[in-house]
Amino acid sequence: MRRRSFSFTLALVLAAGLAAPAPAAARPVASPVAEAGVWPYSELPGFDPLQPSADPVRLVDAPRVLDVTYTLDGKTYTLRDYLRRTAQGFVVLDGDRVVSEWYAPGYHRDSLFQSWSAGKSFTSDAVGVALGEGRIRSLDDTVGDYVPELAATDYGKVRLHNLLRMASGMKWDESTDDVAFHPSVSMGWRSTLKWAATRRKAWEQGTRFNYSSMDSAVLALVVQRATGMPFHRYMAERIWGPAGMAGTAYLGNDSNGNSLGYCCVYATVRDFARFGKLMLDGGAVKGRQVVPSSWVTQATTPSGINARYGLHWWIDSGEGFQASGLGDQKIYVSTRHNVVIARNTLYNLADDDTTAVLRAVAAEVARTRPATNH
Repeated sequence: MRRRSFSFTLALVLAAGLAAPAPAAARPVASPVAEAGVWPYSELPGFDPLQPSADPVRLVDAPRVLDVTYTLDGKTYTLRDYLRRTAQGFVVLDGDRVVSEWYAPGYHRDSLFQSWSAGKSFTSDAVGVALGEGRIRSLDDTVGDYVPELAATDYGKVRLHNLLRMASGMKWDESTDDVAFHPSVSMGWRSTLKWAATRRKAWEQGTRFNYSSMDSAVLALVVQRATGMPFHRYMAERIWGPAGMAGTAYLGNDSNGNSLGYCCVYATVRDFARFGKLMLDGGAVKGRQVVPSSWVTQATTPSGINARYGLHWWIDSGEGFQASGLGDQKIYVSTRHNVVIARNTLYNLADDDTTAVLRAVAAEVARTRPATNH
């Protein structure tokens, strides 16, 4: 099992003041987590709502005992042990059946959780929809083709395909640059547009994988300009509603009209699971195509730069793919077993290998699947 250091990420969470999911259902206030009473959210900029579908995807409660164990440091743990150690919310879908659902004390089905960088995968799908509509003409286009303010900057020359596969060639160290970037944009001190304009090329684009939240923020700007509507509105009208989400979610912005794009979708665990189901089903919901099926395939195929990364989706080779965020937020899509798992946490300081556990859960769901479900 792998060991991880959280010294940087803990510092980032404390600096940003955005760590806690809401124990109760959010109301339309400045921040969806204001009622948590943990951080001074009233001092943060607004969050834009993503309104639920008028025809939400119905999930059926069909609980099933999942006999999953794993070994860590010579000790054997059960699935329940794993959840108590590392999670606050957990939902497993087998088709439209919720076969396992668990919440830590103080949390429940209507609690909203922070996606952190799992939100990057929402941005990916927004790009795919805009491309399918012809709003984005080609992934070979550059940032400057859509955001004229950046045309003369180094970011302006980056092709969209390289942004999507984290190969922009722009100077960025996620472990240090994000410490300044995230608090400044989330609290409205500086716009993502101004941040992007200051960044400089470090190597040739398309030659090296370098994980960068700035790349995702710039993609959200591109979608906004290409579609002629705020990014949050485009996501609400093209993805959140059509995909059959049941609850209102909230997407953070930089108080300058720009959605953050690289993080900060607050939603229920069930709606995160619905998003995974959308992807498992090839981008279709109730017979309508929400995300082009060709995009689902392209985004979840290794990018050619990193065998474990597609277009803002992480690849679990031979098993499926996942959206992943700080603290091991997961939307895990097992194409091998046709299972979706959404897992959220306030903050995971444990050393458990989440992806390995989720693989085992998916396999157990398939093993215990009633014959009529095949």
